[in-house]
Amino acid sequence: MAFGVRADQPGQEEQGSLIASNELASLLRGYESYQANFIQIVVNEQGTQVQETRGALKAKRPGLFYWESSEPLAQFIVSNGETVEVYDPDLEQVTVHHLDERVQTTPALLLSGEVGNLNETYRVSQRSIGDHTREFTLEPRSPDSLFVSLRLTFFDGELQEMRMRDSLSQMSILSFNQIELNKALDNSVFTLEYPSTVDVIRDGA
Repeated sequence: MAFGVRADQPGQEEQGSLIASNELASLLRGYESYQANFIQIVVNEQGTQVQETRGALKAKRPGLFYWESSEPLAQFIVSNGETVEVYDPDLEQVTVHHLDERVQTTPALLLSGEVGNLNETYRVSQRSIGDHTREFTLEPRSPDSLFVSLRLTFFDGELQEMRMRDSLSQMSILSFNQIELNKALDNSVFTLEYPSTVDVIRDGA
């Protein structure tokens, strides 16, 4: 009997992951666009804060994404669904990446990319906290992922927070405010502007 119980466990876990991933995908598909300001705090393995940045993001399906963070690490990131451009003003450099599978697992791109195959990419679990809050935890199936785990917190269906843990046990906490769901966004918003004097590096794009 004991062996039978253990043998059933993986199947039960996978079934739970499939259900959770489908529910998360259903929530995210309802986001035709998402825009918000954010505070990003990074804490190390000991729980000590090592960095804080503020900024704004905009996302629009299918595939459009804009991220802007201010000092001390000013950075602009834009995706058109095929490539990702990263502009670092301090370095006077723009790097253009092809939107391959590894880049597509960047957490924020869940707001603009395809979410129909979440269960293929992640093991997903969920829990409810009271009547209004739901948490989804995503653990990448690939060992080459950019993170070890990702937790998304929704309040009344609205994404409020992302918590990402990397392989060095650092935790990045993104808290969103001034959230606007499904507001019309012109595609011109998702264009990266930078001086003609910066260096442009194309990494497989």
